[in-house]
Amino acid sequence: MLIVDDDRDTREMLMLALDLEGYDVEQAANGLRLVSSLRVDRPDLVLLDVMMSWIDGFELCRSIKKNEELRDIPIVFVSARKGGEDVRRGLEAGAADYFTKP
Repeated sequence: MLIVDDDRDTREMLMLALDLEGYDVEQAANGLRLVSSLRVDRPDLVLLDVMMSWIDGFELCRSIKKNEELRDIPIVFVSARKGGEDVRRGLEAGAADYFTKP
């Protein structure tokens, strides 16, 4: 599993919770080189933030889903953005689900 979030505290909290449940978890601070790195170290799932520097999560999700080699990797948004419009945009971008941060 791969967590992509520019907030270190959020990444570490998610990593700790998932690690305690026995998941093998990696992390990335932004999506700048994510698409190329997914080809090398392919995760079973990507947890993706919406608001990040360099590239937003919606754009990154669309980029992954357009790539024939990567489009089957499930993407789940985990974001502080709680509006219905953001959820709709995330699902339209190709995400499997959208959760809001506490």
